[in-house]
Amino acid sequence: MTDITIYHNPACGTSRNTLALIRNSGVEPTVIHYLETPPTRDDLKKLIADMATGVRGLLRKNTEPYAQLGLEDDRFSDDELLDAMLAHPILINRPIVVTPLGTRLCRPSEQVLDILPDPQRGALTKEDGEAVIDENGRRINR
Repeated sequence: MTDITIYHNPACGTSRNTLALIRNSGVEPTVIHYLETPPTRDDLKKLIADMATGVRGLLRKNTEPYAQLGLEDDRFSDDELLDAMLAHPILINRPIVVTPLGTRLCRPSEQVLDILPDPQRGALTKEDGEAVIDENGRRINR
């Protein structure tokens, strides 16, 4: 059994599509609804380090707290940005997927395909109607 974790927001279409791609590989991942159960500071730091994105690379900009807190300003340290993300988990961009092959922010959702150990098992169409996996389990190139 492959151990996969997704930091998921069920209200986010990209997150739902990513979860569908994971399940289409035959794996039921550990699903962490990170808005209700945010990662610890150490877990968040590890995720950022494993993705090599830097703290700002994981900061979600199109949310109300981002503007209210003035986070676009470069004066904030990484620790201050982490504090903001932990106080307002909506500031953590998603979905984040952890597999034995790596950790990745899966935007767009197809990014998850590069870190899934198991192949896709059949056709998959995203919620917007875009076919991404054909009936043979192969990625459809656009």
